[in-house]
Amino acid sequence: MAVLEANDVVKEFAEGSETVRVLKGASLSLERGEIVALEGPSGSGKTTFLTIVGCMLTPTRGSVVIDGRPVDPKRPAALPEFRRRSIGFVFQQFNLFPALTAAENVEYALNLKGRKGPEARMESHRLLDEVGLSDRRHFLPRDLSGGQKQRVAIARALAGDAPIVLADEPTANLDARVGEQVLGLFRDLAHREGRALLIVTHDPKVRAVADRAVRIHDGVIFN
Repeated sequence: MAVLEANDVVKEFAEGSETVRVLKGASLSLERGEIVALEGPSGSGKTTFLTIVGCMLTPTRGSVVIDGRPVDPKRPAALPEFRRRSIGFVFQQFNLFPALTAAENVEYALNLKGRKGPEARMESHRLLDEVGLSDRRHFLPRDLSGGQKQRVAIARALAGDAPIVLADEPTANLDARVGEQVLGLFRDLAHREGRALLIVTHDPKVRAVADRAVRIHDGVIFN
């Protein structure tokens, strides 16, 4: 059973008196332990699609099912619960809190998912150990390299055992060597822990770690 299913997703936006259709019936499914690369030119609808399956935006038409639960587009207030329970995000710009240490950034994500106190602290340390940052737990983001920041972001995305991890251009701000290390980490985590990863990317190296690559063009996904 797919952990994420998007079927015939349409998304329209009003621009003045005009209606712009960004997604025109996009469909995609992900299985646990699978890495899918979503490729396409700028303006093709990649980020909009990621935002919808990440439960930050509802579709105009079509359906999204997250971990067996349909997302009701008429109940946008329910979206945060889907994000807390089932989805982790890795952003191009890392989006770490500058005043929090690596461990505190991960711990904060656990707090949002209802895990607090010593339990959350121990779990944040375990996740940082898992991404190879056991010696950087107490460093602030300004004292971390780009690759280390991205590893913190990955640990944060894994917080709370989210079965789905969505990554938006995760290697865009990394040099080639560090980018390959981060992609290798994605591959190991997905296959070892059974997480489903959807990676929006322009980076051809993502194909090397993906189980499959799909392409979005003019609001439609082609397998």
